[in-house]
Amino acid sequence: MEELVELCQWYFRHCDGDWEHQHGITIETLDNPGWALRINLEDTELENRPFQELVLERSDSDWIYCGVRDKEFWAAGGPLNLKEMLRIFLNWARAD
Repeated sequence: MEELVELCQWYFRHCDGDWEHQHGITIETLDNPGWALRINLEDTELENRPFQELVLERSDSDWIYCGVRDKEFWAAGGPLNLKEMLRIFLNWARAD
């Protein structure tokens, strides 16, 4: 999965001996079912970048909510939406 490789690269670029000890990335499952993604943006180039909250509701199992709050990118999505959630973050992260 290309998105996972890109996320690993983003993470590694921010590992400076300090950042990774206090900040990071969390991917968890939800019980509805689905996925939760949290990426700490503190001390990164994204920490103050605006993000337009995103809501996609296609069906009971195909949905995504994304936003940024308290210097953290967060996303939740259906059981098959993890790849799309990662792509949304990565596209935003590399936008100028």
